[in-house]
This record gives sequence, C-alpha cells and structure tokens, in this order.
Amino acid sequence: YTGILSLGHGLFFALGGYVMGMYLMRQIGTDGHYKSELPDFMVFLDWKELPWHWALSDSFLATVLLVVLVPGVLAFLFGYFAFRSRIKGVYFSIITQALTYAAMLLFFRNETGFGGNNGFTDFKRILGMPIATQGMRMMLFIITGLTLLGFFLWARWLVGSKFGRVLQAVRDAESRVMFCGYNPLPYKLTIWTVSAVMCGVAGALYVPQVGIINPGEMSPANSIEIAIWTAVGGRATLIGPIVGAFIVNGAKSVLTVSFPEYWLYFLGGLFIVVTLFMPQGVVGLVRRWRRAAQGEKT
Repeated sequence: YTGILSLGHGLFFALGGYVMGMYLMRQIGTDGHYKSELPDFMVFLDWKELPWHWALSDSFLATVLLVVLVPGVLAFLFGYFAFRSRIKGVYFSIITQALTYAAMLLFFRNETGFGGNNGFTDFKRILGMPIATQGMRMMLFIITGLTLLGFFLWARWLVGSKFGRVLQAVRDAESRVMFCGYNPLPYKLTIWTVSAVMCGVAGALYVPQVGIINPGEMSPANSIEIAIWTAVGGRATLIGPIVGAFIVNGAKSVLTVSFPEYWLYFLGGLFIVVTLFMPQGVVGLVRRWRRAAQGEKT
C-alpha cells in the first residue's frame, strides 16, 4: 500500500511461529519420547539445560508478548537502517530476501537451539488442553478468522486516516512529500513494523494448526509467494491480498497433489500474466467491470 516491495515477510511469519512453537514444545513436558522436561531434540543432542532464549517459553502470556515483540523489534531495526539510508525499490526487495535467507541458514544449525532441520513438532497441548481435538481445532480456526477480520478493519481505518493518506502520498511521490515538509521515514518505518507484527501473529496461529514449524518456512520462495498474493488479488487494496491468498493457495492445494513438479512454473507464470495483463489484480479487474456496467446503464 505504501509502495514497499518486501520479499522477506516470510521471516516475520516464521519468527512468530517459532515463538509459539517453543511454548508448545515446553507444554509437552515429560510426554515426549525421552520422558524428559527438555524437548526431545535437546535430549538427542545431549543438552543438559535449556538455552537462555527459552527462559520465558513456558509462559503463555510471555509467548503472546514475544510473538509481537520479536518480529516487531527485528523489523524496526532493519527498517530503520534501510529507510534511513534511502534504500528502496528493487534494492530493498533484494536485501529483505537476503535477510530471510540468512535467517533460514542460521535456524538450520543445531547449536542455535531451534531444532535444526526438523524444527518443532509433535505438539500435545496448548493452555493445558489437548491440541489435536476437533473442538480445539475449531477454536483455533475461529480465532484465526476473527484475527484476520480485526486486522482488516483496523487497516481499513488506518489507511482512511491522515496517516494513511500520507502513506499513499509516499507511494505515489515520495520526493513531493518531503518538499511538503513531511519526513517519510517514520511513516514507512511504522507501517513496515506493523506489517511484520501482523505476520508474526499469523505465524503464531499457523503453527498449532499445522503441527510443525521448521526453517523451511523462512524460504525466500514463501516470501515471494506472499508478494504474489498481493499481485494476483490487487495492489494498493486491502481486500486484494486476501483474495489473492485464497486463489493462490487454492491452486496450490490442487496442483501440488496432481502436478507437484509444475507448481513453481505455474506460480511464476501466474505472476508474469498478472503483471502484464492484470496490473491491478483481480480486485482491479472486478472494479473495471463494475464501472463499465454502470456506464452502460447510464
């Protein structure tokens, strides 16, 4: 919406997922394979105690706070130096992709205490309740839907405010915004950090539903797929990325089963077609049809 093309938001999604995954691993307790208070992968690696960054992982309230803080703080620090250096356009996209790739390689290492290649899995409970029951799965689904609705309504209010109008001005003519006396840095940094926090919350809701989190979630391909959601649904709209997510993931569910080897080709081709022939995405196409229909009536 602000004209900032990120190819690294998969990192913030994964960080929120890892924070929740750490809590869920602690909830296993002695029900793991090795009957130890330590997570199974730590016992296998002959660790004697939890690393320092696991200190608050047994508290749900601390986990919720860290789901917001970890991706938020990282995004703020990265964004501050990037925007302060006037990095934008394709250069910004490249360094965001480099960031998520570097983080993925880091999390693959066993000594970091994040489960290495396998990550976290075999979750048993959340808030003391079994995680695999139909009732819990339905509750998580409802919470996810309400969170999406809440984020959408809040974002709608935000872009309709004076702050949102400045964001649009930054997207359309950043130099003119500066000539008018506005400093684009705090606006870009705020919306960049907020979007990272949203991704972190999404990742935290994703992990207990799929039952696993590993470094593969930080793959640059996942971040590119998120950008394609926006391109397919419609850039500079709020509903567009949601529509794009349904379309792309629906196609993914079908094609990865029937023709798994062609999925990435299809995804790349879809992005090219949308960019060349539907630059405003599906939402923009529907709006054009609606305007044309109204014009015929008048």
